[in-house]
Amino acid sequence: MSKKDDTTIRRGSANVFADLGFPNADTHLLKAQLMSRVQDTLQDRKLTQTEAARVTGVSQPDLSRMLKGQFRDVSVERIMRMLTKLGCEVDIVVKPQGRKRAFVTIHLDPAA
Repeated sequence: MSKKDDTTIRRGSANVFADLGFPNADTHLLKAQLMSRVQDTLQDRKLTQTEAARVTGVSQPDLSRMLKGQFRDVSVERIMRMLTKLGCEVDIVVKPQGRKRAFVTIHLDPAA
């Protein structure tokens, strides 16, 4: 006896959190992108979580939780401050993109 496969495949948007029905999906995506850059910066600088916590002013347990994706209660501004303390420049560019709403792009470059 064979089972009928009734799996539905849908093309997702550019925001997985919106696709999954998360509240404040745009903010959650932004935080995830910023924390990904924090992780990359820690690896590039070969910093341990303890060293990174000291540099950023965040406790090591909080940093650990944030790196695991538990950043719902962490502000975007706090993550951006962490990045600047880690030596990154954070540029925020806001411009219309022919959409119904404005689109925000954040550029992160290592500080010169």
